[in-house]
Amino acid sequence: MPKDHNERARILILLAAFLSFLISVGLYFLDDKTNGIFVGLWVPSILALGALILPPRGGPRR
Repeated sequence: MPKDHNERARILILLAAFLSFLISVGLYFLDDKTNGIFVGLWVPSILALGALILPPRGGPRR
């Protein structure tokens, strides 16, 4: 189990991005290509949000 809140947040962000990817692939191939592409755009957005709100792992760089 992760020890601190930052590690838990990292895992949650990666899980959200991965689930978004799976949903987008499912939509693209099974239902609607346009919605699949739209949901696929969430993946880099989720990862960018995580990079923005979480501090670097090694602490601040000098």
